[in-house]
Amino acid sequence: MKIIALPLIAAAALGLAACTSKAQNETGEAANVIATDTGNTVDAGVNSVDNALNAAGESMDNAMNAAGNASDNAANATANTLDNAANAVRH
Repeated sequence: MKIIALPLIAAAALGLAACTSKAQNETGEAANVIATDTGNTVDAGVNSVDNALNAAGESMDNAMNAAGNASDNAANATANTLDNAANAVRH
């Protein structure tokens, strides 16, 4: 029985060896695809974060400009009011 089993085991081992080489290639190819997909996903994530930060920076700039303009307008309005009051007192 052992004599018959030995050739069968050898044949099975050869079949697995051939299959293993193909499986290794396919596994390597799958790993490359996964690595590429992961890289693309990371790149897309970085781009999204960059875009969000740029938008936030622009929004902060716009808010600061609006606050500066509002402050200038308030100062001008106050100055005009004081001028008008001074003119009213003189006349």
